[in-house]
Amino acid sequence: MFSEISGELPDVLSDFMPGSAYSDRERWNAVPHAVRDVVVRDAEATIAGAWPLITASDYRDYTETGNRSRFEALYFTRRRMLNDLVLGELVEAGGRFLPGIVDGIVLIAEESGWQLPAHNAYGRGGPRLPLPDTSQPVVDLFAAETAALLATIVALLGDELDGISPEITARVKREIEARILTPYLGRHFWWMGSGDERMNNWTAWISQNVLLTAFSLKTDQSTRRAVVEKALDSLDAFLKDYAEDGACEEGVLYYRHAALCLHGALTVLNSAAPGLFDKIWLQPKVRNMAEYIANMHVAGCYYFNFADSSAVVEPCSAREYLFGKAVGSEMLADFAAADRATADNPHLPGEWNLWYRVQELLVGTLTAAEPHPAPLRDIFYPGIGLFLARDGQFSLAVKGGNNGEGHNHNDVGSVTLYKNGRPLLIDVGVETYTAKTFSPRRYEIWTMQSAYHNLPTFSGVMQSAGEAFGARDVEVEFGAESARISLDISGAYPPEAEVHRYRRTVTLLRGRHVEIVDAHDGDKPAVLSLMTCVAPTVTSEKIDLADLGSIVIDGAGPIEIDEIEVDDTRLRSAWPEKLFRLRVPLVGKRLTLRIV
Repeated sequence: MFSEISGELPDVLSDFMPGSAYSDRERWNAVPHAVRDVVVRDAEATIAGAWPLITASDYRDYTETGNRSRFEALYFTRRRMLNDLVLGELVEAGGRFLPGIVDGIVLIAEESGWQLPAHNAYGRGGPRLPLPDTSQPVVDLFAAETAALLATIVALLGDELDGISPEITARVKREIEARILTPYLGRHFWWMGSGDERMNNWTAWISQNVLLTAFSLKTDQSTRRAVVEKALDSLDAFLKDYAEDGACEEGVLYYRHAALCLHGALTVLNSAAPGLFDKIWLQPKVRNMAEYIANMHVAGCYYFNFADSSAVVEPCSAREYLFGKAVGSEMLADFAAADRATADNPHLPGEWNLWYRVQELLVGTLTAAEPHPAPLRDIFYPGIGLFLARDGQFSLAVKGGNNGEGHNHNDVGSVTLYKNGRPLLIDVGVETYTAKTFSPRRYEIWTMQSAYHNLPTFSGVMQSAGEAFGARDVEVEFGAESARISLDISGAYPPEAEVHRYRRTVTLLRGRHVEIVDAHDGDKPAVLSLMTCVAPTVTSEKIDLADLGSIVIDGAGPIEIDEIEVDDTRLRSAWPEKLFRLRVPLVGKRLTLRIV
C-alpha cells in the first residue's frame, strides 16, 4: 500500500509545521482564555520547581531490580515540564519561560541515552544493558518521542531560541542527527519490519515521530527522501499484521499508539507530498482502524478492554477527531468531539508529545462541532475474534482469537459485561509494567492468567500462551431480538487440562437478560472464575451484585469468594481497592448463568 508510492515522490519534499509558530499571534491568541489561564499556571508551577536529577544509578535500577517506574517518573517529568514551559510561552509570548525552556533542552540533550532502560537492547527481546552506549544509540519509542519533542520546539520557537543563542537549535539538530537520523537510516531495528516478523504499535509510533522530526527540522532533501522511503516500508509492515476489520489486537489503549500514530505519520507525509497519499485515507481498512476506538466505547470513561489495556481510558482528543475527518467518518469525528467534551483538562496535562498538545490547543473546529454520541452498534471483529453487542441496558464483549496476540493475556472466551454503563463482569487489565511483564515469567503474573478472567480452570490447569492456543468453531449471529456467539475454547488449554470440548454460548436477549451456557466435556473437574468489582452476596442458586444485578445459576456447586486487594497504581486508576473472584464449580457437564 505505502511502498508502491515510493516511486511517485516529488523531487522536493515540503517542510512540516507541527502547529503554528510563535510569531503567529493570531492563532495563539485565539486559544480560549480559560485554557490559556490553565496553561500559563502550569508553566508558572514548573518554573517554581526544580528539574529532576537523573543519575546512572537511576538508569541501572531496571536491570538490578526490574522496576521501571522510578526511572520513568524522572524521565517523563523532565519532558512534561519542558512541554508546560513551551506551551506557556506560546500562549503568553512574554519571554519569561524561555530561560527554563533552554534549561530543559540542554538537560535532555546531555542525557547519555534517550531510550528507556527497559528498551536498552539491540535486538527484539535481547538482554537489557545497564547503561546506554553513547556510541550506538538505540532508537526506541521514547528516543523517537524525545526527538519529536525537541524538533517541535525548534519549529515553533526556533527564532526565539536563536535570539538567546544559535547554539541551542544547533545542539538540538546535532543530537537528533547522532541519536536518531543516523542510526535510523544506517541500521535495522526490529520494529522497522522484515519479512514475516510481526509488528506492533512500535512500528507506527516510532515511524510517526521520526517523520515528524525529519520534516519539522530543516533537514536536506536526500535525508528526507531516505527517511520517507524507509518509513513507507515500515508502515506496510505495520499494516500487514492488521486484519481488514481494523481491530487492534493490543487493546484499546494501544489504538492511540498504533492506528492513531498511523494517522500522524500520514499527516506528515501528506504535508511533505500534498495529494500523493490521498488514496491511503480512502482505504476501507484504514477507516476501520480509525473507527475501532468508537466501537469499543461502553459509557463515560469505560471501554471494552483486553490484553494490556485498562477498562478506563482517557477521553479522546483532537487526534481522534482529525482521524475521523481524514477518513470520512463523521461517526468517529462526532464521537471524539462528544468524548472530548467530558475532559477536565483539554490541554492534555499528562501528555508530553508536544505536537499532540499543540493540536489540542489549536484545533478550534473540534470544540465548534455539534457532537453526538456514537451509535450503539453490534460488531464482530473476525481478525481477533472479538464480539460486541449492546441493547441500551447491557454492553457485552466476548474475546475469541488466540493467546499469541500482542500484549496477550490468556483470555480466550472471556466475557466482559456492563449494565447501564457500570462494570458487572470485568477484565482486570494489567498492573504497572516491570521487567517481569515482558519476560518469560509473564504468565506468573495473576492478571495475565485465565483463572483471573471469566473462564474455567480444570483441577488448577489454566489456559496456555501462544498462537496455537485459541478458539475453534466460532459462530456469530446478530438479530433484532438477540445477539449470540458460540465457540469452543478447549483448544486454549494444554493437554494436561484433559478437556475435550468446552462450548461456550453467550447470548444477549435484547431488553431482557444475558445468558452464558457452558457445555463441558472433560476428565477433570471444572471451576469457573467470575471477576467483578462489586461485593457479591451468594446463595445456593444466585449471586447478587448489590444494586447492579443478579446472576441466576443452574448446574453449579457451592460457590467460593476470593477478595483481592488492589494496591497497584495502574489498577487503581480503573478499580476500587477490592476486587472479587467468584469460583463456581460445575457439578455436571452444563452450567447456565442468567444475568439480569
